[in-house]
Amino acid sequence: MPDSAHPCLSCGACCASFRVDFAVEETQAMGGTVPDGLAVEVTATTCRMRGTDHVPARCAALTGKVGGQVGCGIYEWRPSPCREFEAGDPACQRARMRHGLPPLAAEWAL
Repeated sequence: MPDSAHPCLSCGACCASFRVDFAVEETQAMGGTVPDGLAVEVTATTCRMRGTDHVPARCAALTGKVGGQVGCGIYEWRPSPCREFEAGDPACQRARMRHGLPPLAAEWAL
């Protein structure tokens, strides 16, 4: 990876493109780390990050302007789908395109 600032800090497209579902066990109420106020129950076993089921989608934990300076308000406590998402993977590139951002440079792409 390059030494420059991580591209996610000036992007945020994934947080404003995809529905984020995760196991209820990841919520604080169930012993996990995701703040309960940011989780919406979908089924008895699944929760969703608040805001990611809206049109347009935008995670309630996303701070800043997509394509500008952004951050995750719960980065340390984010759910597994967010932890597993990788800069430069095909889903990342689709999210960037959806928001009119250029593809990531080759050194970030997987």
